[in-house]
Amino acid sequence: MTATAPHPAEKPGLAPITGMDPEILILGSYPSRQSLAKCEYYGNPQNQFWKIVEILLGIDRSLPYPVRTSLLTEHRIALWDVLATCARDGSADIAIRDPIPNDIREFLAAHPTIRCIALNGNTAGRYYARMNICLPSTIVPSTSPAYARIPLAEKVQQWACIRTRRIR
Repeated sequence: MTATAPHPAEKPGLAPITGMDPEILILGSYPSRQSLAKCEYYGNPQNQFWKIVEILLGIDRSLPYPVRTSLLTEHRIALWDVLATCARDGSADIAIRDPIPNDIREFLAAHPTIRCIALNGNTAGRYYARMNICLPSTIVPSTSPAYARIPLAEKVQQWACIRTRRIR
């Protein structure tokens, strides 16, 4: 019987997107393979993140990525992921192994204007909870195409916290 060689860790995740004085930090779990290949947060066209942002903040999802992220930071919203890297076959969060977290504490220390955190899905929420950071946070429904149990309209309602800044 031959032992299976361990899968090497994926390449590092994406750098954080942040502008001047962000108030909200949106944390995903770890980028999909499509997002990593494009070097874009929520780069899978089936991911509902940019559709939700368009509905809530009026940022046209068809704009070029640098324009969308710039407009997002004008709304004082930063983007990053809870995990810096991991081993994973495919893009599913359930397949994450050997996770290595980002230094969220250091990021928050460098951006003291961040008042609250929105966690994109339960996996991001689970990894974030292990960090014991005392800042208001909420888990919002995953925008991943793999999470289709909740209709878009309901996701938009729950994601409205990024516009209203009402996070527990």
